[in-house]
Amino acid sequence: MSAGGALVIKIGGSMAEDRKCLEELASDLASLAASGEHVALVHGGGKDINRNLQWLGQEPKFVDGLRVTDEAAMDLVEMTLSGRVNKLLVRLLTAAGARAVGISGVDGSLLNATPLREDGALGQVGRVTSVKVDLVKTLWSGGFVPVVSPVSLGLDGQSWNVNADDAAAALASALVAKRLVYISDVPGVLDGTKQRILSLNPLQIEELIATGVANGGMIPKLRGCAQTVEAGVAGVVISGWSGPGSLGRILSGLSGTIVQAAS
Repeated sequence: MSAGGALVIKIGGSMAEDRKCLEELASDLASLAASGEHVALVHGGGKDINRNLQWLGQEPKFVDGLRVTDEAAMDLVEMTLSGRVNKLLVRLLTAAGARAVGISGVDGSLLNATPLREDGALGQVGRVTSVKVDLVKTLWSGGFVPVVSPVSLGLDGQSWNVNADDAAAALASALVAKRLVYISDVPGVLDGTKQRILSLNPLQIEELIATGVANGGMIPKLRGCAQTVEAGVAGVVISGWSGPGSLGRILSGLSGTIVQAAS
């Protein structure tokens, strides 16, 4: 089975907290799957993790903007992401008519990780170093929609906390997907007059950064998009959500900004 037609969708931001938006997404994904598309959904769940930590009387800790994940916190991260958040999405997709299966990067050694920082300051926070896509392809061949938690498998046999954006990019790159879609709170990449930019290539991304139009957290996100395109993914889209049918509008170029290789 060719994976070149694959779609990888990653959700984040306030949308991941909005039940109505998630139900709309589930409906869109179910329709895509019913049409024969091979689609995988990747999710995070940072706000859920923070709530659960506070419920247990622990304060979230960050170093350079990255969550510190010690052994105790890793247990909670895995329970939250691979448990509650993952199964909520599976239930919504099932209710929308899809055949959804929840997995994490640990299952089938899908996502394999090594420490993000060698000094140990972040605990069990990792980066994906290899991807084994056999399980995802097997699920697609059975007509299932994989719902993927970014918790990954370390060389030590332990679970590792991986940024969901990075997990989605690694999966899309390994599948040589036709589209990787990041859905969050922004309508796309905006120019200096706050208008949506329809498309960008890696060179134009660096120009936006150099002129200060792209700044803050958008810089690593855009550079990550460029790297994903250079890895063979045909296009990476950054978009917001605008109600039922949003996914179709995003894939047809009517919403968001697409990053593609220079022609």
